[in-house]
Amino acid sequence: MKRTLALGGVVAGLLAAAAVAAPAQADTDVAPPVNLANTNFAAKQVAAFWYGQNKANLINATPYNVETTLPTKHVSTGGASADSKAGVVGSSGDQKAATSNLKNINLPKTTGKVFFIGADKKPHWCSATSVQSQYKNLVATAGHCVYDTVSNKDTLDKWVFIPGYYQGKTPWGIYVGKTAYTHYDYDVYEDGDRDYAFVTVYNGVQVTDVSVDKVKNWVKDRRFETKADAEKAKKDLETKQTGWAGEIKPVVDYRTVVRNRHAESQKENVNILWWAFAQDWNNSVLSNPSEQDIKDIASRINNQRGGTTEFKVSRGTGVTVTRVSKEEFNSAEYAFDDEVHVSADAKTFYFAYNNGWYKVNFWVNFDIDYILKGKIVDIALKDVGSLGSNVGGQGLAYNQKIGTSVFVFGYPSGSHPDGNYAFTGKTLKWAYGKTFKAAAPAMKAEELVGIKSSFTGEGSIGSS
Repeated sequence: MKRTLALGGVVAGLLAAAAVAAPAQADTDVAPPVNLANTNFAAKQVAAFWYGQNKANLINATPYNVETTLPTKHVSTGGASADSKAGVVGSSGDQKAATSNLKNINLPKTTGKVFFIGADKKPHWCSATSVQSQYKNLVATAGHCVYDTVSNKDTLDKWVFIPGYYQGKTPWGIYVGKTAYTHYDYDVYEDGDRDYAFVTVYNGVQVTDVSVDKVKNWVKDRRFETKADAEKAKKDLETKQTGWAGEIKPVVDYRTVVRNRHAESQKENVNILWWAFAQDWNNSVLSNPSEQDIKDIASRINNQRGGTTEFKVSRGTGVTVTRVSKEEFNSAEYAFDDEVHVSADAKTFYFAYNNGWYKVNFWVNFDIDYILKGKIVDIALKDVGSLGSNVGGQGLAYNQKIGTSVFVFGYPSGSHPDGNYAFTGKTLKWAYGKTFKAAAPAMKAEELVGIKSSFTGEGSIGSS
């Protein structure tokens, strides 16, 4: 099945072949760059995230499916015109534009996958390519594989590029994103014609050793009074280790009664002894509420034919009375007589009154503490040098004539419209064809360039 494969605004050319691009734009059209990993240490932690747990996050990542099922249409005439001359930036292997047609199709090691955490907080991937640049550290991909236009909040998290990726293998290392550059019109107006991005990356790293251990006792057995204190301890832990896999877990401090309820407190039902212990000892412990108080409330509820009534006994403690069914009343573990039943944990008292059945819960508002629970991932990483030094960089062509024959490389995934799964997304594939003008109005794209291809959209986003 052949269909249109729409190429983004900028396409990295195979060995400087005549790949196609949207019209060149002035420097002022570039949106402000976004930092992906601010420091070398932050980059090490990002790499550890993908390498940890036997590379589970890499292997289980899914193709980023944003706007991949929209059909494109062939535009035979018209369209935008370039505002500058055509040009070619040579590849790392040939700083001059290639003049002959390529006959043998060797899959380039410059192409690979970018991995990141999407807006859904799950790991995803797109196709991407190493591009020739002065510092040998530049990656080209689709704009929405860098910037999330859905949330319009943050750049996609934990961004890395892995050239030659195959089922968890990182033959030339993993390259953590440093700074991302996108077009202003894409960031602000979600212009599909500018759905491209360039990302500078740190030097690549390879793993030499991985060790996983439980959180050290000084953290695991330690309680923090506030979530802010726990966050600080978590940050301190992360600065001492390569990686951290775990969570901040709230736990109830049954020793501390919170008299004025706040966000880090929790109301819990307790048995009668705990409730008595939590009272202000200057008052009569068990006479508040009195039996008559409870009967008066029961009478009020009975007249309303249902509902719950709650009242405080002392600051931070109280009683809740709720009308229940006769079946629930009879299901209580203990029955002192026909009118009073008690639950097994002594946290709920049931009584019958005036042809109604009720339960009484005694509650206390306790303080919430926090603990750290999880594992430390300590990964030894070896610096393997710059991206371009290891895999080279593709050339870049722009403002080329329509009708030029080009190759496209990527990791297509997903099924065809007829349900046939032609691609798995696991291996690098190629397509070949002549370019033509295309458009996809649903994604605000009127100046695309396309070729006829069997590629599916899922996974091939960002292909060169």
